[in-house]
Amino acid sequence: MSPDAVTWVAVLAASAVCFATKLVGHRVPEHWLARPRVARVASLVTVALLGALVAVQAFTAGDRVVLDARAVAVAVAAVALALRAPFVVVVVLAAAVAAALRALT
Repeated sequence: MSPDAVTWVAVLAASAVCFATKLVGHRVPEHWLARPRVARVASLVTVALLGALVAVQAFTAGDRVVLDARAVAVAVAAVALALRAPFVVVVVLAAAVAAALRALT
C-alpha cells in the first residue's frame, strides 16, 4: 500500500471514529450527563485539551521543544489574564509582543 493510500485510510478511520463518538454522545441519556461527577470531568477534559494544544503550539517547532517569541507571548497573555484583562486585549497584547520580538530577531 502506498503512503498516500495509508494516509487516506487513516483519515477515513479517524473520521469514522469521530462520527461514532459524536453519535454516541447524542444517544447517551440526559440524566447520565446531569451527574455532578460527569459534568466536572467534562469541564476538566476541555481545559486539559486546550492546555495541551497551547503547549504544543507555543513550545514546539517540528519535533523540537523551543523557547521563542511564542513562549513569551503566552507568558504575557497569562499575566494579562491574571490581571483580568478582557480577552480581546489579551489576544492583541500577545500578538503584539510576539510580533515585536520577531521583528527584533
